[in-house]
Order: sequence, then structure tokens, then C-alpha cells
Amino acid sequence: MKTEWKIFLVIATFLAGATILYGAWTAGESGSIEWVGTVALLLSFLLCSMCGGFFWFVSRRIDLRPEDRADAEIADGAGEIGFFSPGSYWPFGLALAAALAGLGLVFWQFWLLGAGLVAVIFAACGLLFEYYSGTRRTAEH
Repeated sequence: MKTEWKIFLVIATFLAGATILYGAWTAGESGSIEWVGTVALLLSFLLCSMCGGFFWFVSRRIDLRPEDRADAEIADGAGEIGFFSPGSYWPFGLALAAALAGLGLVFWQFWLLGAGLVAVIFAACGLLFEYYSGTRRTAEH
């Protein structure tokens, strides 16, 4: 996790500098700060800082991973990574539901937005509980 928080720190530092520079530049050019771009850069800085802070917080509490050690071998990273679904249609359904909700938001149709959000919740639950119910239920659970 050391690598991740350092990357986010570099990006957050760049965004902080860009925010200050952009605000000063627009204030100098037009006499007033252009708030939309300045706030967007500021929020981007805060988001990167939040992600970097999380990775820094986690990196202090776990042992070093092979990616974080200079003396690590490739074989140190071998082994089981996790379980990945061999084939699932739920991500496609989730994408369609999100697109439906997005269309409702774009065209400002509250009924379509509501239907899309309900579909997003349904698809997310289907994806989450795919291996706990139905034909793919495993004996372990």
C-alpha cells in the first residue's frame, strides 16, 4: 500500500498547485476568480487526498506486501488472489440499470430516474448474493 498512497500524494500535490495557479490566473485575467474550474480542481484535490489518506492509514496496519519491498522476488507474490466469477450476467444488468438511471437524470425524468435507481439496487443485490442463492449456491455458504 506504500506505492498507492505515494501516487495519490503526488497527484494531490499537483492538483493543489493547479488549483492555486488556476484561481490566481483567472483572477489576474478577468478580475474575478472563475469558480467552477477552481472548485472542480479543489474537489479533485480533496478526493485524491482522501484516497491517499485511506491507503496511508491501511499501509500502517498491514505487513509489507511483495510490491512494497525492494528485496522481494516474483515468487513472493504467487498464490491465491481471490475468487473471481467465471461468468455472470449481473455486471451487464448493473450497467444497463446505471445507464437507465443516467438517462433519467440527463432528461430530468423523475420516474425514469426512480426506476433506474431501483434497478441499480436490484442488480447490485443480485451481484452481491449471486453465490448465496439460486442455482450457483455453493456448499460452503
